[in-house]
Amino acid sequence: MLRPLTSALRLLRPWKPLQTRGCASDGAARGREIQVRALEGPDQALSPAGITEILMNRPRARNALGNVFVRELLEALAQLREDRQVRVLLFRSAVKGVFCAGADLKEREQMSEAEVEVFVQRLRGMMTEIAAFPAPTIAALDGFALGGGLELALACDLRVAASTAVMGLIETTRGLLPGAGGTQRLPRCLGVALAKELIFTGRRLSGTQAQVLGLVNHAVVQNEEGNAAYHRARALAQEILPQAPIAVRLSKVAIDRGMEVDIASGMAIEGICYAQNIPTQDRLEGMAAFREKRPPKFVGK
Repeated sequence: MLRPLTSALRLLRPWKPLQTRGCASDGAARGREIQVRALEGPDQALSPAGITEILMNRPRARNALGNVFVRELLEALAQLREDRQVRVLLFRSAVKGVFCAGADLKEREQMSEAEVEVFVQRLRGMMTEIAAFPAPTIAALDGFALGGGLELALACDLRVAASTAVMGLIETTRGLLPGAGGTQRLPRCLGVALAKELIFTGRRLSGTQAQVLGLVNHAVVQNEEGNAAYHRARALAQEILPQAPIAVRLSKVAIDRGMEVDIASGMAIEGICYAQNIPTQDRLEGMAAFREKRPPKFVGK
């Protein structure tokens, strides 16, 4: 069981940023459904990129998951996963009042059954790519996150919602069932019985209700601009940003892989991850900073 994990846990390649940041020039990006923006960290010398945003921008379809949307998001993820300067990846919407309205049912109506099957497989693969992204991911839910929109948020490591946001796996109300990971990630998040109740009923939850259940990490009062969850998500990302990036990434691997196996195998996975962190410069820096009573300066090596 652990043999294939060894290769999967080889994370200590040199950190080489991509030659270009984002998916297009500023002019071209404005017409894209998925836009990428790198934000500056609090210490430009240590973290020239730090937090990167994926901005979902399909206003006419309320960020519905269509072919173009999925293709562009997969392209962005493929590019960003190789950029080791990305320490936190934040998913947000450029459409006020909506995170992601789920599947594009109008587009899907035009597909044959075979085409629907292929598209859903691509959609499921996209969610897997989000879940497997090496750096921590945060979803900022400032509006509706329904069906596939909530599945996208569930694929992220952390979720922040406005108290007025509305979310739910509502597929059963449309004659469907969650097909992009919802039947697997929701029970892992909330437990089997509660996940079944929410999926069987197609119930919608507010951000406040979602926090009570543990579906989101934080719920915040919405502001006039409609981006309170985004600001809280950025604050959370800023908390992660100064920490040792290799240790953070390896912690993510240990947790994600360990949750899928028995605890003895999970402990072995933790051991593999811990061993990879021992030779890093950041581990030595952390010990030196503690000894010298100063803040550490981690560089991701």
